[in-house]
Amino acid sequence: MSEEHEKKEPVETLTVKGAEAEHDPQFEPVIKLENQVEVKTHEEDEDVEFKIRAKLFRFDKEGKEWKERGTGDVRLLKHKETKKVRLVMRRDKTLKVCANHFVSPDIKLQPNVGSDRSWVYNVTADVSDGEPVAETLAIRFANSENAELFKKAFEQAQATNKEVSGDKPSAETEDKKEGEKEDKKEDKEDKEDEKKE
Repeated sequence: MSEEHEKKEPVETLTVKGAEAEHDPQFEPVIKLENQVEVKTHEEDEDVEFKIRAKLFRFDKEGKEWKERGTGDVRLLKHKETKKVRLVMRRDKTLKVCANHFVSPDIKLQPNVGSDRSWVYNVTADVSDGEPVAETLAIRFANSENAELFKKAFEQAQATNKEVSGDKPSAETEDKKEGEKEDKKEDKEDKEDEKKE
């Protein structure tokens, strides 16, 4: 058996002129990119008011169960011009948006049953998938302290949005209020005239 091991087929070796010849291939790109594409996230005009790590779930009405939307940083972003605050959450690795909605003053954060570190709330228009959809969302944090920090920041954002939208009544709203006052005044005068007769 030892003779069989010794009788190996000779291995062919390539010899190159010069012991240290370098192999330097030239690769040309198939497509030349001349202009760099600018990526916009629509978050450029916003300041981060609050940021914390969380896991987001949505309630599936058909299956009557909670489905995980993603894990990542949930942020409250305040627009530099309009001063409105919205909630945006992106998944960790893919950076895909899993929550994107304005923090409306009528949203109620309710504690999740059996947990002091999560909140449940209803959103009328979550646009994380492109189209506005009414969703029931649950957001869970690492501990109850983080959940309380989120609640305080969320309520502050609600107050900010209420203040921003409440300070600027439209001219149409003002005209409508004036018209209603005049109608009430006329109705009151008509009733007084009827009593006199």
